[in-house]
Amino acid sequence: MELSCKSEYALLALLELSLHYEKSEPLQIRQIAAQQNIPDRYLEQLLATLRRAGFVKSQRGAKGGYLLAQAPWNVLLLDVVNCIEGLEKKDNASDAVLTTERQVVRSLWQAVQEAAREVLSAHTLQDLVEQRNAKHQVDLMYYI
Repeated sequence: MELSCKSEYALLALLELSLHYEKSEPLQIRQIAAQQNIPDRYLEQLLATLRRAGFVKSQRGAKGGYLLAQAPWNVLLLDVVNCIEGLEKKDNASDAVLTTERQVVRSLWQAVQEAAREVLSAHTLQDLVEQRNAKHQVDLMYYI
């Protein structure tokens, strides 16, 4: 499992769409990109991938844009990351020559990956929305 900038951008875009889910208000790529500081072209590719996977849907027309295809509480973060990163790749070429050191490191890496999978599978987009709102409230209180 890899947690890349690509996954971070995808989660940020979905978080932005989640904030507008209740209003059923489509957002244009430029709006999401500006709000989350994501390059437009890159975001366009990510949203296409997320649309094909059923996480978002597009709406054509003057008031068109992207919407979440599912409720935020139904979208596991693990599913999003797996969608964006693709299937895990296993290095079969090095399996024949697994030194003790490589076995130890690989075992540790597998534990890290499993821990990441557990955390991501325990959280939904709705959790991100709630954490964002709580942080936003704290930040507002700090400035008053």
